[in-house]
Amino acid sequence: MPSEADERAHRIERAFTLLPENELIHPEWRRLVLGHAVSGAQVHDARLVAAMHVHGVTHLLTLNVRDFARYPGITVVHPQTVL
Repeated sequence: MPSEADERAHRIERAFTLLPENELIHPEWRRLVLGHAVSGAQVHDARLVAAMHVHGVTHLLTLNVRDFARYPGITVVHPQTVL
């Protein structure tokens, strides 16, 4: 029997197009981390932005608007602005 987490993951996979990891993301991530002096847990945000750049994704819906403000080339949207 699938777990609740597994079922939720399947719902997300059916509802959204998942973009693949590829060899272009790491160099872009490294460029962002070094160029914006990113450290600590925010390196994960930089990895998301790197994947966005590589895949041509321009908008990010997040509750964490402030941490993404440093990155050019993306539009950060808080959920309250679209509800």
